[in-house]
Amino acid sequence: MRTVSLRPGEESIRLGQLLKLVDAVPTGAQVKDVLVTGVVRVNGEPEDRRGRQVRRGDVVSIEGIEDVTVG
Repeated sequence: MRTVSLRPGEESIRLGQLLKLVDAVPTGAQVKDVLVTGVVRVNGEPEDRRGRQVRRGDVVSIEGIEDVTVG
């Protein structure tokens, strides 16, 4: 499992930003395309909102890619 650390003072990161950060999508324009396929889960629940706030301790699973935890 990979851990992505938030910057000091940040409480969360948007799901779309996280997907770009971990190279799950090459560009921001492709985030929505990935989300509508149903391959992204946050804490085990399917998620299709690119603006979803992901917080410390959340686990993001992307089919075919290593799970990511937010720290």
